Amino acid sequence: MTAVSETSSESGLTSAEASARLAEVGPNTLKPRRRASVWRMLIAQLTHLLALLLWVAAGLALVAGTTALAVAIVVIIILNAAFAFAQEYRADRAAEQLRSLVPVTAHVVRDGAAVEVAAADLVPGDLVVLAAGDRVGADLQIASCDGLLVDESIVTGESVAVARGAGDRLIGGTFVVQGTARSVVMATGPRTQLAEIARLTEGAARPASPLTLELRRVVRVIAVIAATVAAGLGGAALLLGLGPLAAAIFAIGVAVALVPEGLLPTVTLSLARGAEKMSTRNALVRRLDAVETLGATSFICTDKTGTLTQSRMNVVIVVTVTGAVHVHGEGYLPVARLTGPPSAVALAADVTRAALRCVSGRVAETPEGWVADGDPMEAAFHCLALRLGLTVEPEGQRTAYTSERMVSSSIDGTTVSVLGGPEAVFARCRAVPDDMVRAVQQLADAGKRVLAVGTRRWTAEPSPEAEHDLELLGLLALEDPPREGVAEALRACRSAGIRIAMITGDHPRTGAAIARELGLLGTRGVVLDGADLPADDVALADAIDHDDGVVVARAQPADKLRIARALRSHGHVVAMTGDGVNDAPALREADVGVAMGAAGSDVAREAADVVLLDDHFATIVAAIELGRATFQNVRRFLTYHLTDNVAELAPFVVWAVTGGSVPLAIGVLQVIALDIGSDMLPALALGAEPARADTMKGRRQRSSIDRVLLARAFLVLGMTEAIVSMGAFVAVLLLGGWRWGDVPAASLQASASGTAFAAIVLGQMANAFACRSTRLPVWRLRFGENRAVEWAVAAQAVLLLIFLGVPPLATLLGGSWPPPHGWLLAAVAVPAVLVADAVHKSIAAGPSASRGRGAPSMLKSTKGLP
Repeated sequence: MTAVSETSSESGLTSAEASARLAEVGPNTLKPRRRASVWRMLIAQLTHLLALLLWVAAGLALVAGTTALAVAIVVIIILNAAFAFAQEYRADRAAEQLRSLVPVTAHVVRDGAAVEVAAADLVPGDLVVLAAGDRVGADLQIASCDGLLVDESIVTGESVAVARGAGDRLIGGTFVVQGTARSVVMATGPRTQLAEIARLTEGAARPASPLTLELRRVVRVIAVIAATVAAGLGGAALLLGLGPLAAAIFAIGVAVALVPEGLLPTVTLSLARGAEKMSTRNALVRRLDAVETLGATSFICTDKTGTLTQSRMNVVIVVTVTGAVHVHGEGYLPVARLTGPPSAVALAADVTRAALRCVSGRVAETPEGWVADGDPMEAAFHCLALRLGLTVEPEGQRTAYTSERMVSSSIDGTTVSVLGGPEAVFARCRAVPDDMVRAVQQLADAGKRVLAVGTRRWTAEPSPEAEHDLELLGLLALEDPPREGVAEALRACRSAGIRIAMITGDHPRTGAAIARELGLLGTRGVVLDGADLPADDVALADAIDHDDGVVVARAQPADKLRIARALRSHGHVVAMTGDGVNDAPALREADVGVAMGAAGSDVAREAADVVLLDDHFATIVAAIELGRATFQNVRRFLTYHLTDNVAELAPFVVWAVTGGSVPLAIGVLQVIALDIGSDMLPALALGAEPARADTMKGRRQRSSIDRVLLARAFLVLGMTEAIVSMGAFVAVLLLGGWRWGDVPAASLQASASGTAFAAIVLGQMANAFACRSTRLPVWRLRFGENRAVEWAVAAQAVLLLIFLGVPPLATLLGGSWPPPHGWLLAAVAVPAVLVADAVHKSIAAGPSASRGRGAPSMLKSTKGLP
C-alpha cells in the first residue's frame, strides 16, 4: 500500500538540500540536560541541617578527646550521605534514558541512492528506509510499507507490536519488529515527540516526600531548641561563677544532649528494611523515602488494563441480526459452550471470520497452556474462531488500526472486512438497525468492550472508499476479567480513607461498568470524559476529588500529568501508575510514581519511585500498608530516641537550677555513648515491628511528630527516666557521705555517675518494649513476635556492662561500676517506666475506647497485635 507524501520523492533529497536543511534546523539530537554537579550533590548530602548538627557533635567529641566516638559519628554521616547520594543519582536518570532511544545511524535515500548516515544528520523531508531491527530515528510519516509491525512500548507501554500502514505516523525511538517501509522525516531533534516528553519529564519537579519535609521540620525545631537551651544554660553557668571555657564546655554538653545523633541512620535503615519487605511483595522501591510516602498516600490514580484486570480478553457475546450468541469458555482454551439461536450461531461464524481477517494476533498452545501470541484482544478473535470450529484462512491485505480512523480492515480477494469501534463502523455502514445501537449501549453498560464488524464486495484497486458502504454483520463483546484480590484491595483503600480514580482509554460507559463491578465506583461516584476535563487545575481537582470513586475515560497521558498536579494542589499525597514513555512526566509529578515492571517501558520505570513486578493493583495497596507500618515504626523509634533526651538533659538543668550544688550526673561522652552506643540497636529493632491489624483503618495522620508523641516522650517516659536516674545519682552520693553543696570525691562521683548512666540505659531497655505499642501495656504484648527487639535489648545490656565494667572505657566516659545499692536504685527505672507507660496508655484510651477490627490486611504475614 502506498501514500506518497508531498515532502517526499522516490529519489529522496539531494545532498545539497540535506546540508542546507541541517544548517537551518540543526542536528537531530535531544538537547543535553543540565545536570547538577556530582560533587555539589554529594556536598549537599553532607551539609544539610541534620548533617551539620552531627558534624557539630563529632567536633565536640573530638574537642573532648574522644577520637573514637568522633570518628564513629563521622562514619555515620558519610555512610548516610553516600547512600542518599546514590539514591538521588539513580532516581534522576529518566531524561537520560530517553536520549538513549535515538539510534546512531539511519538508512536514507539521497541523490537517488540508498546511503547510511548519522542519525544526527537526519533532516525534515529525508526519505528513510526502515527494515526489521531498525530504531526509528525521528518522527516519520509512512510513504509505503510491506507487512510493517512496530514496537511502540516505549511510548504506549503495550508490549505487543502494532501494524502500521501508509499515511501513519511513526514516533522517534520506536522499534521496527517486522516488515519494511519508506518514510518521510516530519520532525527532528527538539521538535520530535520524544523531545517533548523529555522536556515534560525534566519540567515535572519531583516533590519532596512527606518524611523529608517532616525531618526538615524536626531538625529545625531540634536545632533551635538545642541552641537556645545551650545558650541559656551556658549563660547561667557564667553567672554561677564558671569560667568562660568551663561554661562553653557545659553548653556543649547541653547541645549534645539535645541532638539525636542516631536519628538519621535509624530512619535510613528503617526505610531500607521497609523497601526490602516491599520487594518480597513484588514492589521494587527505587527511592528510599518513597517507602514512607506510600504510607501517606491519600489518592491513587490507577490504570485499568493489566492492573485492575487480567489483560486476558475474551469474546463472551456475539450479536447478529438474528440474535445473540453467548460464549462460555475459560481463558484461551479453544473449547467453549455456545448458547443462542442456530441461525445466530451460523452468522456468528461469519462475524468472527471477518474480524479475524483484520487482525494478526493468535492463540498458541504452550507447556503452560493456551496463551496469546500478539495482542490479547486480537488473540481473543482467533480463540473464538477455534471455538466455533472455523479454519483460520490465509490473511488478506490488511490496513492497520489507527486512532484517527478507529478501524482496521482487510481485502481478501473481492471481500472487504472492517473491524473497529461501533461509532466508526456504523458511520461506514449503509444501514444500522436500532437493535444494534441499543445492544452497544447495553453491552457497554455491562462493562463489555464492544467492536463492530462490517463487510462488502470490492473488485477495484484498494482505496479508502473500500471501507465505506458496508453491510453490518454484527458486534463482538469482549471482557477482561478482574484480577484476583483487586476487590479486597479496593475495600482496604476505602477503609483507609484513600480515594481512587481509574484512568482508562475505554468508553465512559464501559469504564464505569467495570469500575462498579470491581467496587471502585460507588453510587455517588463520578464518571468523566477525558475530552471534557476542565482546563483550570482548581476546577479539575474539584471535579476529581470525590470519596466514592472516579472514572476518567478516554484519557490521554497528558491528562494524567494535570490530574496529578491538580490533586497535589488539593493537599493529597498522590500515587500514580503508568507504563509508557508518555506517562513519565505524570510519574515524576506524583508524590509516588508507580511503574509497571512486567509490561511497562524502561523510561516509565526510570521515572518511577516504585516498580510493580507483577503489575497488580493489590501490590500497590500492600505496599501502602507496609508504608503505613513503616510510618508507625518511625513514630515508635522517634519516641524511643526522644525519651532519653530528657534524661540526658536533666543533669545539666539540675546543676544550673541548684547553682552547682548538685554535681553533673553524666557528662558529654556518656550522652554520646547513650545516643550512638546503647540506643541504636533497640531503635533499629523497633523499625522492624510488623504491621498491625488496624494499619489500614482510617486516614493516616500526616505528621510523624505531634503533641501526643512529644507528650509521651518528654512528659511521661522521659520525665520518669530523668527522675529515677537523678534520684539514684543523688542517693548514691548521699549514701557515700556527700552533703549538699560539697564537691564529692572523684571515686564517689564516678560511681554515682555510673549509677545514673545505668538507670538511663535500664529505663531505655524497658522503654524499648513500651514503644512497641501505643495502646497496650508491656505485659499484654506478644513476646517473640519481634525477636529483633529482644536481641537488641540483650545487646544493650551487654553494652552497659562493657561501658561500666571495662576500666579504661569507663574512665574515658567519666563513670565507673556502681555499688550494689547503686544497681538496685538504677533497676527501679525498669518498673517505673513500665508503670508510667501503662498509666498513660490507660488514661489516653479512656473507659469507652475500642479498637475495632479495621480493614482486612493485604499482608499475609500480618499479625493482629494492636
